[in-house]
Amino acid sequence: MADSACRELIIKAIFICLLNLAFSYSFRSCIEIPDSNHKTFRCIKCHETDITTIVSDVFPTATNLTVSRNNLTHIQGQSFHHLYKLTSLVLDANHIASIHKDVFNNLQNLQMLNLSCNYISSLHRDVFSDLHNLTELLLGNNNLTYIDLFLFSNLTNLQILDLRRNHLKNFSSLVECITNLSSLIQLDLSFNNLTTLHHSTRLPNSLAKLYLSDNKLHKLGCDKSFLKYVKVLDLSDNKLLSSKTFQGLNLKSIKYLRLRFTNVSTSKLLNYTNVQPRHIDFSGLKLKHHALTSLCFHLRYHQIPKMVLQSNSIRVLYKNTFCNCSSITDLMDLSRNEMKTTSCLQFLHCQTQLKTLKIEHNHLTRLMSCDTFKILYSLKSLSYRYNRILQVSGYAFSNTPNLTNLELNINIIAYLDHKALSGLRDLVTLRLDNNLLTDIYNDTFEDLTNLKTLNLRNNQIAVIFNYAFQYLSNLIILDLGGNKITQMRPHAFDGLKSLANLYLDRNRLKEIDSTLIGKLHATLQVLDLQANHILYFTEHTYSPFINMSRLLDLKLNAQEPNGINLLPRAFFRGLTSLKSLYLTNNHIIGFGAETFDDLKSLEFLTLDNSCVGIAQLKPGIFKNLRKLKTLSVENMGIKSFSKEVFGNLTGLKQLHLNRNAMMSLDISLLDNLTNLTYIDMRSCPLSCGCRNTELQNWTISSKRLQFPYLFNITCQDHPGSFFHNFDTNVCYLDIALYLFSSTFTFTILLSLIPLLYVRLYWKFKYGYYVFRSWFGEQWRRLRDQEEKYNYDAFVSYNSADEDWVMEQLLPNLEGSSFRLCLHHRDFELGRDIVDNIVAAVYGSRKTICVVSQSFLRSEWCSLEIQLASYRLFQEMQDVLLLVFLEPIPERQLSTYHRMRKVMLKKTYLQWPGPNCSDPNSAKELFWNQLKRALRSSNTGSQEEQNDQRRQDKEGNEKGAHLSLSS
Repeated sequence: MADSACRELIIKAIFICLLNLAFSYSFRSCIEIPDSNHKTFRCIKCHETDITTIVSDVFPTATNLTVSRNNLTHIQGQSFHHLYKLTSLVLDANHIASIHKDVFNNLQNLQMLNLSCNYISSLHRDVFSDLHNLTELLLGNNNLTYIDLFLFSNLTNLQILDLRRNHLKNFSSLVECITNLSSLIQLDLSFNNLTTLHHSTRLPNSLAKLYLSDNKLHKLGCDKSFLKYVKVLDLSDNKLLSSKTFQGLNLKSIKYLRLRFTNVSTSKLLNYTNVQPRHIDFSGLKLKHHALTSLCFHLRYHQIPKMVLQSNSIRVLYKNTFCNCSSITDLMDLSRNEMKTTSCLQFLHCQTQLKTLKIEHNHLTRLMSCDTFKILYSLKSLSYRYNRILQVSGYAFSNTPNLTNLELNINIIAYLDHKALSGLRDLVTLRLDNNLLTDIYNDTFEDLTNLKTLNLRNNQIAVIFNYAFQYLSNLIILDLGGNKITQMRPHAFDGLKSLANLYLDRNRLKEIDSTLIGKLHATLQVLDLQANHILYFTEHTYSPFINMSRLLDLKLNAQEPNGINLLPRAFFRGLTSLKSLYLTNNHIIGFGAETFDDLKSLEFLTLDNSCVGIAQLKPGIFKNLRKLKTLSVENMGIKSFSKEVFGNLTGLKQLHLNRNAMMSLDISLLDNLTNLTYIDMRSCPLSCGCRNTELQNWTISSKRLQFPYLFNITCQDHPGSFFHNFDTNVCYLDIALYLFSSTFTFTILLSLIPLLYVRLYWKFKYGYYVFRSWFGEQWRRLRDQEEKYNYDAFVSYNSADEDWVMEQLLPNLEGSSFRLCLHHRDFELGRDIVDNIVAAVYGSRKTICVVSQSFLRSEWCSLEIQLASYRLFQEMQDVLLLVFLEPIPERQLSTYHRMRKVMLKKTYLQWPGPNCSDPNSAKELFWNQLKRALRSSNTGSQEEQNDQRRQDKEGNEKGAHLSLSS
């Protein structure tokens, strides 16, 4: 218990923190009922098939949860584990076929569970084991054929159990399941397949209501005392059930017994049992004239305050039918019979104290006069079947002067005699709705001075004549809806001094008569004018409600055929107390800024579907509606949620904006509407762009304002994307930093590119050509050759030095059996020049670069020395020989850093110039040194090469301008 209490406190604290830290919230499949304080949730018509997914984000504070009309087939265990405060759980009208035994664990507070209208065929015996406080369990409309003996064993507080409309057959096993439910009050087994009430155990003593209608019972088969504690017993629609099966049965406790459409005889029932006649519903027992007379004879010594005779196919009742019955005072119900006339209520002349008479749903055509009835009755030419009565004055209800409630609705009464209702001075409620009445006269209700409710809905009345209600000074509710009223005379409502509710909906009124309605200004609170033909052509029409300061509720929605269209500017002037205003489906062209100025007390306003095209709500239109709590402007074409329009609605709690043209919301405005708890924006084309970044964060991060079905709102500009999770990262870039970084990088690149061009141009170019050669599989072929070279040396020179090469170099070296590669002679025809150069460098043991001023200016010569130096420095192959034909200044060589690096690391030769003292000896030494270099190994150690260079220098004192560099 301590752990449970601690956990509850922690969850509550976390939840309160979330509420304080955030502003809005939503649920994936559910909505919270507004003003329920986070306790009532509804999940209807979801697309999910997993109950856990549907309810996973419902707040743990929930006490009432409805999950209906979904595609659920299975309820997993622990699905509601986090909703431990639930007291009511409704899972009806799904497709549930199976339920895990642990699904309701941790729901110790649950009091009502509704699993009706599903496909459940069986239930595990432990499925309800944790529901110790359950008081109501509804399992109706399922496929149950069997109930486990221990299914209800832990439901010690269960009071109502509904098992109607299943396929249960064994009543005895059902009784065994419930026999220990000491708190059970009501059991409904209607519409099953029970054939008998045979039992092996007794019913709980607490069971007071037992419903067994529409089974296949042909006998009861139970002990005489089996039903002794039952107070309400319904056995109707068991057509094979007879009177004999009740013989000796103890029904002393029965307060209501219904046997409609059975084969039970009332007289035999009264003889066989101890049931009190006043508690029997005599509907549907084939009680016509003679049977009723006989029944009353049996009841002559019993008090029968109520006589219910529905569905007995009664067509006519005679004068002495109920004379043997003791006084019927409270109710005579003759509904759903086949009566065509009231017969001046001669059959009630012995029941003058009757208070309520119901003859609804018969075939009455007119209310005739008592005078006419007496004449025809004395002439014995009265035909009750065809009801051909003359239209003369009379008192149709003179035999029931004490009536307070008269219900004649759902008949075909076309004519109401001027004096038909005369004498009913105590009548409080009169229902004449759903008939064919066409006229109401000024003396029709003359005696009904105490009438408070008059229902004339759904008749054929076209005109309300002067003074039609002049005597109804106490009338509170007048319902004239659903008629064909086109005209109301100037004094039509005279005399209605107490009228509070006036219903004129679904008529054919074309205007609102301010003088006529104004006469009701002192008392009228509800005025229903919806679905008429009210239409205005100018904005300057005088307000018809100028004096209606007490009106609280006004309905003007759905005017035929195309709405009001034009709403006058001061149309609602004078309605200073109005609480609710309905203007839906009116296609109003525009609203003036002062339209709602006088409605300072308004709390509910709906304008759904009341605009043509895009609505241009003017700034300040709601400026005086500070008490407004609910505003519904669905499908109004509203494009912007601006402070100028909605900013003054500081008392607003619910805002319905779905199906509008808004692409964004003003977050600052939502912050200012501090009382707002619910905002519906479904089917709005919200943009998934940077301007809605704050709105996205706002809608998914808070707990004050509910956005229903937020997770189903899609992006108008990104089909297939959802508003709650569109990517907002790009919206958080610092533009200034981004521009600075871009320009800084660009400036650095502009500074480095020239330097890199000068310093690394040939590296890049060389790399490019090497890559090309490698890509053509040249590398593999050349690298595998190793020491198998085609030439001893590749000679790299400029065409300006070709004479020296051909006249000096070629004869001296090839004459000494060296094989030289010259580009003009040995390059392969048709082959890319770069590939030829690479093949020459890697196909020769050495590369001789004949350096001159012209050589240094040649790009191709530069490429050749780059390739050779790569072999020297990267592959550690001693392949490069530099021959200078002329002296070159140090400053000129500094730009050729690769060549300078070679000169610092390797030996290079210089051709003796014309100023040499002994040119012949110098040239001989030059050729000897060049030939020795050509014969040397490419992989010799650096120390060996240095020793060789020192020996060469000591042996040649004359010098051949040979320079050594290590």
